[in-house]
Amino acid sequence: MTSTNQKSATIIVNKKARFDYFVEDEYEAGLVLQGWEIKSLRAGKINLSDAHVFVKNGEAWLIGAQINPLPTASTHIHPEPNRIRKLLLNRRELDQLIGRVERQGYTLIPLNLYWKRNKIKMKIALGKGKKTHDKRDTIKDRDWQRDKARIMKKNT
Repeated sequence: MTSTNQKSATIIVNKKARFDYFVEDEYEAGLVLQGWEIKSLRAGKINLSDAHVFVKNGEAWLIGAQINPLPTASTHIHPEPNRIRKLLLNRRELDQLIGRVERQGYTLIPLNLYWKRNKIKMKIALGKGKKTHDKRDTIKDRDWQRDKARIMKKNT
């Protein structure tokens, strides 16, 4: 039985990622978070637009994601909105990512953040950066799809 007031599992989508990068392979990773960060994520106080993933010493880390603390956060902690957060990945997946990032020149980018069985998961992807002309093509295609939808709607 589904409820009408049930929230979506998606917390945030990084729209800038697909605009700036050609996305190839996607992976699901867990995050190591603190309690105040979970509460802030429930309230939707996160920004992923400038976030990147880097690999160091065989581990994946999320940098640049800003989780703003709620004003009701506990007084005995001092939350850091821009701290570096560890990503939890399978060893085999980490080895694949390390090889492709270091040898083939890919970039790891966060795509979205969502709930999965009361855990927060992040979809990360291997991507290659787009050039300016590629971005213009993306804008042109997006505008054409919108205009085409308007025309089709008007004709029916």
